[in-house]
Amino acid sequence: MLSKIPINMVSGNKTTSKIAAEQHEQLEYAQRRIVQKKRLFTHLIVFLVGSLFLYAINKFLKYGEEYDWFIWAITFWAFLFILHAVNVLVTRKFLSKDWERRQREKLVQLQKDRIAEIQKEIETDFPLSNINKKKS
Repeated sequence: MLSKIPINMVSGNKTTSKIAAEQHEQLEYAQRRIVQKKRLFTHLIVFLVGSLFLYAINKFLKYGEEYDWFIWAITFWAFLFILHAVNVLVTRKFLSKDWERRQREKLVQLQKDRIAEIQKEIETDFPLSNINKKKS
């Protein structure tokens, strides 16, 4: 039972805990990226097989042979695949964990500034010296 307790909980070392948390976060992020790329690859395979299937339905099974409708279906599907690829390969790269961290820090700093501003307003409107005089 003792072997299942993390070392940082036993030692109480906050530095080790922080490092372990950062490593855990990095591993989770890496796992999410792997899943995203795996889904993109699966989408590519399904797109290629599906495109061949649509072509075969139109040309070999002669379904809607007078009009090459499969071109429009494949074009639309290719557009969706390109959107998926841009989302996984481009957008996620620019909007990475570092970008999220910077945005979080920026928002926290804005909140701290706003709280300090409100506290300053309260102190000017209701100084502590006036409150202490009323109690006496």
